[in-house]
Amino acid sequence: MIKKEDLIIMLTSDWLQQLPLPKITAITPVAGGDINQAYQLITVEGPVFLLVQPHTSAQFYHHEVAGLQALGQAVNVPDVLATGEIEGDAYLVLEFLETGHGSQYDLGQAVARVHRVTAPRFGFDTDNLVGKLPKHNQWQSDWTTFYLQQRLDPLVRRAQEQHLWTPQQQAAYDQVRQRIITENHGRFIQPALLHGDLWSGNYLFTQDGTPTLIDPDVLYGDREFDLAMTTIFGGFTSDFYRGYQDSYPLTPGYADRLPHYQLYYLLAHLNLFGETYGDAVDNVLARG
Repeated sequence: MIKKEDLIIMLTSDWLQQLPLPKITAITPVAGGDINQAYQLITVEGPVFLLVQPHTSAQFYHHEVAGLQALGQAVNVPDVLATGEIEGDAYLVLEFLETGHGSQYDLGQAVARVHRVTAPRFGFDTDNLVGKLPKHNQWQSDWTTFYLQQRLDPLVRRAQEQHLWTPQQQAAYDQVRQRIITENHGRFIQPALLHGDLWSGNYLFTQDGTPTLIDPDVLYGDREFDLAMTTIFGGFTSDFYRGYQDSYPLTPGYADRLPHYQLYYLLAHLNLFGETYGDAVDNVLARG
């Protein structure tokens, strides 16, 4: 693993000169999570945002680029300026967005516009195979099949492999799994474009207050799945949900189904961070 203090050393002047950008005059590391190395580059034409994944092919960023392009049909996203591979390192250059303040109501309406973009089936053209929890997005005609077999079940298997899963949890999960099948039976679920990781760190407002989505993990699925993530870690006010509902009202029973979608995100965090999230998972399982 590359240490933080080695980041600038990795991006040598020779490496930087191979980027399809005008002359770079400054580079500053930016907090970019635990997956990418992130930088602000200052060029003679202005700032850009650079993501780098060392020792990885250019394919690494294909899903993110496809996701930004899909979301851009309905909401503001950073422009993709360039992507490729230099000396065995994948890179993605994005428009650098100066941030400001905006309306949660407008953000809710923006997310509703995203969810009104639809597809014939559930899934996506590209998989997200980066990070610690790879996701396969093979197309499915049935949402319940997709959600159980391509989202929940793989996380349960991984938790078992990491000894984070007990027989009691498995028995409770089996009941929840059947409950999901039952509650979705006969329910019309439109394959909606989803951000896929809609927590507060993945939206911003530009300087003029425009709601903007970043760092997507897109798929076409039940829009309630996207909204479930907004309810777990905060960062979305009542104005957000009012803006969403005013634009695209949710169907009856939404609140009852919500925990079964929260379960996915809590299972993901259980796998990533361990027993810290065990109680939260158990609380959802106990609700049945």
